[in-house]
Amino acid sequence: MNLHAIAGLTLFALGACASAPPSVPQPEALRYEGAMAQFAAADAQATPPPCGFLFVGSSSIRFWRTLKEDFPDRAVINRGFGGSTVAEVNWYFGQAVKPYKPQAILFYAGENDLNAGKTPQQVLADFELFMRLKDHALGSTPVWYISAKPSKLRLAQLPAQSDLNARIEALADRRDDLAYIDVASAMLTPEGSPKDIFVEDDLHMTPEGYTIWTPIVDAALDAGQRANAPGC
Repeated sequence: MNLHAIAGLTLFALGACASAPPSVPQPEALRYEGAMAQFAAADAQATPPPCGFLFVGSSSIRFWRTLKEDFPDRAVINRGFGGSTVAEVNWYFGQAVKPYKPQAILFYAGENDLNAGKTPQQVLADFELFMRLKDHALGSTPVWYISAKPSKLRLAQLPAQSDLNARIEALADRRDDLAYIDVASAMLTPEGSPKDIFVEDDLHMTPEGYTIWTPIVDAALDAGQRANAPGC
């Protein structure tokens, strides 16, 4: 084989390696196959808007039932599923994020991870993997990370949540395609306890909780980011 052929094969191999998506560890339990099937069925029935605002993550997104009404000037897509973790959002990235080619991603997960015993550093590492998946599949598409929320049920985890939020905010300071949205501060009383904005389980929010979130998220989106989604 001549040198030109060897060089060509080498470049091809390097290109193949460069184009390989990041490896994602499989969760212990595949809990959300049904949710992914529901998303696919919904997409088949009504094609999601191109270049929409994709809200993805755990139940705080899933239960945001007034999302379209709260953001009437934005084409929003809700792909929240169950009590998902960052690692599970990563696993289902190809079904819950990639197909929509959004102009922006609004991400909420991490709270359940801490509750399951992960450290803030481990959750940050999982989110950094999400960003690598995003980079590979969607390029410079910007991401807004909605802070882990305080709640009455998980008040003891507030220090860990604050640690995670600080780590994500620091990561956002280093990336043009990531912004941090602080909803946690507005959910606390002046004394530092969670406001009375939760349903009976003391974890999930009432409509009043989303009334707090909406203007904060909307203002963050209005402020924009330095990165733009390709093609949007």
